[in-house]
Amino acid sequence: MRRFTSRILHLFSPNKQLLSQLEHLLGFTPRHLPFYQLALMHRSKIEELAQNNERLEFLGDAMLGAIVAEYLFKKYPYQTEGYLTEMRSRIVRRETLNNVALRMGLQKLVQYNQNDRGLSRSHIFGNALEALIGAVYLDQGFPKTRGFIIKQIIHPYIDIENIENTDTNYKNKLLSWAQRNNHVLSFDTLEEKVEGSRKLFTIGIALDGEVMATGTGYNKKEAGQVAAQKAIEILAIV
Repeated sequence: MRRFTSRILHLFSPNKQLLSQLEHLLGFTPRHLPFYQLALMHRSKIEELAQNNERLEFLGDAMLGAIVAEYLFKKYPYQTEGYLTEMRSRIVRRETLNNVALRMGLQKLVQYNQNDRGLSRSHIFGNALEALIGAVYLDQGFPKTRGFIIKQIIHPYIDIENIENTDTNYKNKLLSWAQRNNHVLSFDTLEEKVEGSRKLFTIGIALDGEVMATGTGYNKKEAGQVAAQKAIEILAIV
């Protein structure tokens, strides 16, 4: 009966294209489409908190953290709490989620101000992925959300072994390189501004007194890591 109802929704919905795209992305037919439309609405389109995806992002972030923690707990029964915490942090970090969202094609669905070129280079698509998880939870409940995260995100897009063997602390890596090569390195806050209801920080990395890379994030640590990753790429540090 539920499948029949979903088919009827699909046939008579004025949003057939979006429904088809979501079915492909999610692996199931949404029941309540407005949850997903809200998840795909960035605040650069609509500032009102009730009409953009920030609250769903908060919910999805919590669900993702809990489900990834459970997944790692079962996958690594003999690892320490510190190891599990670090692995979870690497999986749910903004860069990882944004990369997953882009590979999923989520950028084609997110509604945002495309005239702001900086947005397309930020983490809004990873944030939208978290909001989408929040939408799945409200629409389908916990078991379906867990299945979505594991089957549609972790298994096809998260290389656990690669994450395990990769040093993602770009700031420490850059600082070690600078120390070994007698360079003076500094991380400076270049800008703090409010976007919607959240602060956005821009951190600049100065090498021997000259800014060589910048990064933005919703906290200084995140912005510093983004800037450090860019600096490492520019300097071709292995």
